Amino acid sequence: MKNLKNNSRREWFKKGALAAGALALTPIDLWSATADYAHGNKQPFMFNSNLTSFKEFTPPRFPDLSTVKARLVWNENPYGPSLKASKAFQEAVTEGNHYSWRSLGELVGKIAQKEGVTTDNIMMGPGSSDLLEKTALVYFRDGGNVISGDPCYMSLVQVAKASGGNWKPIKLTKDFQHDLDAMEAAIDADTKLVYITNPNNPTGTLTDTKKLYDFCDRVSDKVPIFIDEAYIELSEGGLNNSMAPLVAKGKNVFVARTFSKIYGMAGLRIGYMLGNKNSLDEINKITRGGMGITGPTIAAANASLDDVDFVEDCKSKITEAKQFTYNLLEKKNISYLPSQTNFVLFPIEMAGDEFLDKIYERKVVVRAFKFWDQDWCRVSMGTTEEMKYFAEAINQILV
Repeated sequence: MKNLKNNSRREWFKKGALAAGALALTPIDLWSATADYAHGNKQPFMFNSNLTSFKEFTPPRFPDLSTVKARLVWNENPYGPSLKASKAFQEAVTEGNHYSWRSLGELVGKIAQKEGVTTDNIMMGPGSSDLLEKTALVYFRDGGNVISGDPCYMSLVQVAKASGGNWKPIKLTKDFQHDLDAMEAAIDADTKLVYITNPNNPTGTLTDTKKLYDFCDRVSDKVPIFIDEAYIELSEGGLNNSMAPLVAKGKNVFVARTFSKIYGMAGLRIGYMLGNKNSLDEINKITRGGMGITGPTIAAANASLDDVDFVEDCKSKITEAKQFTYNLLEKKNISYLPSQTNFVLFPIEMAGDEFLDKIYERKVVVRAFKFWDQDWCRVSMGTTEEMKYFAEAINQILV
């Protein structure tokens, strides 16, 4: 694993009273109420209730989120949104009495130019997970199966299962890439979609770009391919690793992107999906992605696309945080997966629940997973101060 190194969103479908009362709650109250609901019903806080290979995540129950020293749990960008995006958001609030179709159209045009596609190849949504789930709702309403890597980000898969579909998981290779040959071999007459998260979550690994391109180019003639590229800008090759050129080529490929990660806009909720016009039209018959995006968020996203310096600065700082984490783990002789994202996954030699209890006591928030008969910690990259708190906790817990 030292290459593994050293050796070899979301079932937050709020129920009844919780949903009804949400408008009356502060953000901290809402967090606490949702945590209480998860605890009381013995359900995980996040969207992994049907995935037994993932360890359930229970949020730390602090009375005030300000007491958390290091929030390293949701793969957020600790440096965003950019000042340009914040300013654009604030200025757009005064137009909040109007619908934002015109500004959304302008943003779509800018995205089309950036991606080398037409505006007919773009569907907007409040975050990329929303678009993953809407695609699953449409494609699996009459059953069928979805093929994905295992482990992977489960949002699309879970909605496909809830809609009547089946999941055919294909274990990642030993170097944590997607096993493209096995995925192709698993396609049958009932396969509605092949789903690939690249870079992958929770492993943080990237599948070889040329192999993936050739796979999508060929296999999309048999069945649609969905590539979730939420972290692509953070990979070493950046957008050079994207499968977006296949959309421009006319292939039946979806590519999802988000402003939540590198642009630091996770709480503002906006993302987009590239795809074949006919495929997007099929989804738009059921649901309109742009309806859930606010005007100020659109303005912020528009400004973010122009703020190249901010993006480069964030990537540089996140890379430094990853190196800091690598150095910490190497000194403790702990293996890890070199990451192409803004998080690092490493195995822990204790039960995940025990590890979480210990690190929560130190007011550091991370994720724990269990797959392949191993417990893992996934730590998101934070500020320099946050990473020092993480290091302090790790040095106390993993001695």
